[in-house]
Amino acid sequence: MGDKINILFLGGAKRVSIAESFIASGKKLGKDVSIFSYELDKFVPIASLAEIIIGLKWKDEKVFEHLKQTVKEKNIHVILPFVDPATVIAAKLKMIMPEIFIPVSDEDTCGIFFDKGIADEWFRKNSIPVPPIDSEFPLIAKPRRGSASQGLSVIRSEDELNYFKKNNNSTEFLIQRFVTAYEYSVDAYVSSKGEAISIVPRKRLEVGSGEVTKSITIKDQEIIDASKKVISLAKFWGPITLQFLREKENNHLTIMEINPRFGGGVVTSIYAGADSCTMILNEFLGQTIKPLDNWEENLVMTRAYREFYYHANNN
Repeated sequence: MGDKINILFLGGAKRVSIAESFIASGKKLGKDVSIFSYELDKFVPIASLAEIIIGLKWKDEKVFEHLKQTVKEKNIHVILPFVDPATVIAAKLKMIMPEIFIPVSDEDTCGIFFDKGIADEWFRKNSIPVPPIDSEFPLIAKPRRGSASQGLSVIRSEDELNYFKKNNNSTEFLIQRFVTAYEYSVDAYVSSKGEAISIVPRKRLEVGSGEVTKSITIKDQEIIDASKKVISLAKFWGPITLQFLREKENNHLTIMEINPRFGGGVVTSIYAGADSCTMILNEFLGQTIKPLDNWEENLVMTRAYREFYYHANNN
């Protein structure tokens, strides 16, 4: 390997800032980090600094063989998932290719949190507060395997519920009471030994298309303690994103979902001092990483649109 580290993103697409963070972390460690990204489209923002590998769909039975071939051809050292279906793929790859560093939770854990219905059952079984499932309106219907707030429906009456059930297979949705609440994301990193290294809550101040566009880091001890409890109950490893709701009416805290991967707004926590990119590289290099909690509170992240251009006629 020498001073070269090749990282393969699974579905990195728009994660330019995280790629930049990995490259910067590598330089601090005296390593030359190169990014590759497994995509269905070569015209994605991350192509500005990564080599794009045109891949197969996650459901394609040949995807594992193609990924194994890619790892060999590109001399990949580290693999990271960036979309929900890819977490399960990465977990399986970890078993198929133990020689590659893949900091992701085990297959069973990824499977639980890829399905919101199964995850809700897991939360309840482990006495973790979640929004109630009842008939009190309004309700919210979430696709069990959806992400980025796609396919959500707010249901405000019995007529709307009947209409929803008539036009959808309700077994494919998790239907909960809709609560008016502040949303929090927690960027956590769990070491290969299962130790929570960093836990950084951030309040979601603005959201666009299901992804945070403005957030602020907050040292909310209740959320930090709740995150530690959840992390202790499953076989997590690597970057984890937990999402909580704090009801405006009574301050009650419930968990919404967990994504066993980097969240879209993780750069906020990285910039605040919980540098999970460096943690990953250190673990890959066999270094011991220690828990930290001296990250910066009240750091505000706000996003701007940024354009990327590709000369399609030359491809």
